[in-house]
Amino acid sequence: MKNQSSDATLTGFAALIGLDWGHGAHAIALEISGANTETSTLEHSAENLHQWLDQLEKRCGGRPVAVAIEASKGAAVYALLERPWITVYPIHPATSTRTRAAFRPSGAKDDTPDALVLLSLLQHHRDRLRPLQLDDEATRTLARLVEARRKAVDRRTLLSNQLQSTLRDYFPQALELVGDNLAAPLALDFLERWPRLTDVQAARNATLKSFYQRHNVRRPELIESRVQRIRSARLLTRDAAVTEVAVRTVRLLVAELRVLQEHIAAFETAIAQAFAAHPEKNLFRELPGAGAVLAPRLLVAFGTLRDRFADAGAMQRYFGVAPVTEKSGGRVWVHWRWNAPVFVRQTLVEWAGQTVVYCPWAKAYYEQQRGKRVGHWAILRALAFKWLRILWRCWQKSEAYEEEKYLRQLEQRRSPIAALARQFAKQMAS
Repeated sequence: MKNQSSDATLTGFAALIGLDWGHGAHAIALEISGANTETSTLEHSAENLHQWLDQLEKRCGGRPVAVAIEASKGAAVYALLERPWITVYPIHPATSTRTRAAFRPSGAKDDTPDALVLLSLLQHHRDRLRPLQLDDEATRTLARLVEARRKAVDRRTLLSNQLQSTLRDYFPQALELVGDNLAAPLALDFLERWPRLTDVQAARNATLKSFYQRHNVRRPELIESRVQRIRSARLLTRDAAVTEVAVRTVRLLVAELRVLQEHIAAFETAIAQAFAAHPEKNLFRELPGAGAVLAPRLLVAFGTLRDRFADAGAMQRYFGVAPVTEKSGGRVWVHWRWNAPVFVRQTLVEWAGQTVVYCPWAKAYYEQQRGKRVGHWAILRALAFKWLRILWRCWQKSEAYEEEKYLRQLEQRRSPIAALARQFAKQMAS
């Protein structure tokens, strides 16, 4: 390369690096003081990566090095952050894509030029980039646990939907006989024991009643109606090509769901233990509607780094609950913020929905907005926006949220929802 380094761009760092991380190989663009910009390729392996980092540390004398990479987590980031002399600047893919497109409108893409784009962002726009800061180990452990649990729950939903679809093809009556939750022990045990209509019709009434009773179906009229449904049912199809393959598929899905259920339960136990041991738990444990699932997710969304965001607005924008306003000429439009951490935004909106049930002012706000014919999800996003502003202050002061204190503030400000919120508070207390 012929590009001579400028020490001005290296201020505070011995070297700047753009690292384009790939599956089989990684492109590197390196600017080091007093030398030309260098480009190279590193074959993927843990050994190669650590060897390169060892050489870089020796070459820079252990002085600080900045690395720009299109990731904020993953194998490369974890390896880089183990080196205390490295500062990682995570670059959003949209940022590098738009920068690349600005100088290559053809849309051509290649790993080495992409590494140079990342290096250019470090050289010229480092003041607008945010270095990656890691929370403490307890928070990071809890964060990975709640994300892993959510992925397992999503997979359970996928398998349940596949099971439902398969049953509709040959044994639709099963959906009436096992209830709505196809991942529940009753459904799994039923389908494992009787995967065909003919199988369950061959069972005696006493056997069927005993089965439902063992699975905590206590209403005699419900048990009797299900038994009668079995007796009156007719085969949807007698085509063995359909039924026999479907039965094998059902057995596979039932087995997968059993394993998933065991691991989800294990994740939930680990999450409960990690949350109970976390020093920040008291800020989130008693939040209305949070519960055992959402309280840990809210904790890791906020974390422990209180200087991470300059103010509540910065947090609202980063988490994606603040809308985006665009202006062009005389036209103004507001839209959804596309580039945001999906899991965190999902957590905030899900929790906002729960607060409508358990929090008086949230319920009052929801009813007020519904009266204005605002859509359900738009209200929940607006509610999440409001909650973040409240929790920001609690989090900054390390003070737990107090419902009565906030209700009094609404009354003092003469909020239009204050009276209705107080009415709902009395109803919830009774």
